Amino acid sequence: MASDPSLRLSDAVAGGLARRGIHYGWAVAAVTFLTMLVTAGAVGAPGVLILPLQREFGWDTATIGSALAVRLVLFGLMGPFAAALMNRYGPRRIVLLALALIAGGLLASLGMTQVWQLVLLWGVVVGIGTGLTALVLGATVATRWFSHRRGLVVGLLTASSATGQLVVLPVLAALTEAMGWRAALLVICGLLLTAGLGVLALMRDRPEDLGLAPYGETAPAVARAAPGPSAGGAIAALREAARTRVFWVLFATFFICGASTNGLIQTHFIPLCADYGIGPVQGASVLAAMGVFDFVGTVASGWLSDRYDNRWLLFWYYGLRGLSLMFLPFSDFSFVGLSLFAVFYGLDWIATVPPTVRLTAARFGRERANLVFGWVFAGHQLGAATIAYGAGLSRTELASYLPAFFAAGALCLTAALLILSLGRPSTREVPAGATGRA
Repeated sequence: MASDPSLRLSDAVAGGLARRGIHYGWAVAAVTFLTMLVTAGAVGAPGVLILPLQREFGWDTATIGSALAVRLVLFGLMGPFAAALMNRYGPRRIVLLALALIAGGLLASLGMTQVWQLVLLWGVVVGIGTGLTALVLGATVATRWFSHRRGLVVGLLTASSATGQLVVLPVLAALTEAMGWRAALLVICGLLLTAGLGVLALMRDRPEDLGLAPYGETAPAVARAAPGPSAGGAIAALREAARTRVFWVLFATFFICGASTNGLIQTHFIPLCADYGIGPVQGASVLAAMGVFDFVGTVASGWLSDRYDNRWLLFWYYGLRGLSLMFLPFSDFSFVGLSLFAVFYGLDWIATVPPTVRLTAARFGRERANLVFGWVFAGHQLGAATIAYGAGLSRTELASYLPAFFAAGALCLTAALLILSLGRPSTREVPAGATGRA
């Protein structure tokens, strides 16, 4: 195992942790947490940069929104293929490739002057790179390395993704205001490099690479079967899952989840605040507050998902989110109103992920959980892309973002009812070829 010099440090850390009674899975979770936090910052950065790009290049909101929609679509559609690639080549190699793609796209964009360059670099290159390290990475690490505390780990890793998108924004907004948007992108590239070094040193693909069982199990590690074709595995998982009503309910509700978070708030909240006289730094600070409460809410959701009916958790999450989005236009964007929204919405920002991952694993089996969740997550990002473009179009054509916020709130209420249409998990609903339980 230690014959590869680049992996000697992780072997030494594994030995040190074992002497202290700590499973190495927590080290893998920690470096995954950092990676997802940093790449999520790269995903959220365009929300800060819409206004500077408008000022420098004269591009309207709908034009920029179309490029961001491409990014969000690829961010989601890469999910199942990222899961298949991780199953075949290991998360470590795929994460390093993803970090290199994101950094390369951002560095190349420093010299862009045309809309097609924005679409290519921020839409295609960054979209593919971030898609390789999206929530599917957290689901893969959690299901491979943890048998016990899996919901908690999913909650922590999900929180890192959402919180990274929000907490990094005030820093980027301040840098953009003081030194320009290019300085902000250079800071992101530095963070990506730091994450890459952590992955290189500590990330391992599976517990059996270190002769370990997953956390919470005592059975010795067994040799794994040779992986199948990457694309074929992803398509086969979709073909099997699509035969079940469960998949389409999860897909539809996660479509609404993406529409009401990444596509709307992450992308358009700062320009919305500008319409009400609130500057970019102040708007980004509200998003940062949401990120703090999101961390608490999502970790708590992971804890709850290990203990309670995940369907009812999702019912309350979607219902309360819908009410908060409908409240925002009536807040008058005062300090008190925005503070209430930041707390209420932040606690619910992406708390939907741990219950959704657990429902996916319960219905489709442990071995295919990351592949099926990849397709469910694709629905999330299709929803995000739809409203990212739609909200920008609303602002351009109607001079208001508010129709998009009311529509997103109504969709959330619909998702709350739709998720209750699922029955309790049953082994009879697991498609042929899928085994295991959540």
